[in-house]
Amino acid sequence: MTDREIPEQYLDGYARILTEVAATGRRLTRDEIASRRALGERAAEAGFGLRSLVGAHLSAAREAWPRAAESADGALAAVQQVVDAFAEGYERAQRMAVRQEEAARREFIDDLLYGRSDLGRLAERAERFGLRLSHAHAVAVARGPIAYDDGDPVPGQVERALISRFGDRNILLTTKDGRLLCIAPGHQGEVLTHFAKQAHAATDGGQVAIGRAQSGAGGVVQSYEEALSTLEIAERLGLDDPVLRAADLLVYPVLARDRQAMADLVHNTLGPLTTARGGAQPLLDTLTAYFDAGCVAAQAARRLSLSVRALTYRLERIHGLTGADPSDPSHRYMLQTAVIGARLLDWPAGER
Repeated sequence: MTDREIPEQYLDGYARILTEVAATGRRLTRDEIASRRALGERAAEAGFGLRSLVGAHLSAAREAWPRAAESADGALAAVQQVVDAFAEGYERAQRMAVRQEEAARREFIDDLLYGRSDLGRLAERAERFGLRLSHAHAVAVARGPIAYDDGDPVPGQVERALISRFGDRNILLTTKDGRLLCIAPGHQGEVLTHFAKQAHAATDGGQVAIGRAQSGAGGVVQSYEEALSTLEIAERLGLDDPVLRAADLLVYPVLARDRQAMADLVHNTLGPLTTARGGAQPLLDTLTAYFDAGCVAAQAARRLSLSVRALTYRLERIHGLTGADPSDPSHRYMLQTAVIGARLLDWPAGER
């Protein structure tokens, strides 16, 4: 909108002010400065570019320029005051517009991620921010060592990397509760993969979880909650992968869905370990390392900085206490499920 002809209304009274100031040597009055600021605000709200507006003021000044040479300094001072006041009003309107846009964007994101607001109205608002909620979307969530908000350098860095790679592909990048979020069309998995890579680097090794693609406005909420749940599960299980996909970890929410049943399994299966010298934790760590190593004793021993003989002794001790043999396939599934449950429930530390 910068190449449109500037209407005379935004120069109203300018020639008169210039002529009077040049003739008398006075400075602009408070009311005259206020009127220039108000015109600057209205011009900004109408969408005119500041460069074109300043050019129009300079052209008008040339036409109304006083002929007497001794009036040049006063005229230049008047031009400076007028343009300064006009630009101040223009910038104030711009800042207000930015704040209003940021507030509208934040309100939309809160409504979207909490499932609030009428779905039809939400879909209309979504188009303003580049999302078409009739399509499937997936959400990626990144957490770093500190909390982030939209004004921090890290979200800006990640957003620039996405735009330079993909341009405007109906992508919405924002922050929520100190985490970075990226909402992208469900069929554009490469966008979220690139977001994960950039966010991991920008947050100094932060972890990223990607929810499954879901349809509709409610689908965005589901994908977002899946990503959050995946980060929580990763923290409980000590998973340190930089990128986690909810689709690859569906077994854990299923196991945790019936918390009481899981607690019963943990207590009934692993409860006897609490009677061991040193408590249950060393033996629980042994089982965790053993199962994570694919039940290969030598590899598990290296992870625990133990000899294979010491690891084997611990496994035998577990067998003796629980009655379940970790090396026996018929017992292994029950033990491994109980170990996963213990990690999800923070057992036995969570009971203290």
